[in-house]
Amino acid sequence: MQIYNRRAALFCLFAFTTLAALTNATAEDKDVVHLVSGVVKHVDKNSKKVIVKAGDGTEHTIKWTGKTTWHGTKDGGEDIKEGSQLAVRYTEKAGEKTAVGVEDIGKDTKKAVQ
Repeated sequence: MQIYNRRAALFCLFAFTTLAALTNATAEDKDVVHLVSGVVKHVDKNSKKVIVKAGDGTEHTIKWTGKTTWHGTKDGGEDIKEGSQLAVRYTEKAGEKTAVGVEDIGKDTKKAVQ
């Protein structure tokens, strides 16, 4: 009877470990999209990075790529400058934030689109 209990316990431990590993792997595969809005503190167009200072005072360094969508700006964010108001949707991997979508939410948004 002891051998049966040991085998059952080992089987349950193996099944639990396998299930936990699979659940963790699938959770890591999904990109979670975050949102930050605030004032642009710095734009580096050469490295394609922008620093946004959120309302709570935290600063977020976010890079953009060719896949980043832009709304309320001209030519893929070419008119974004320090002091602009932005809302940025981004993903984060290994501590690096990558913009999925950027929207100029400043007062001049309507002028930029026209």
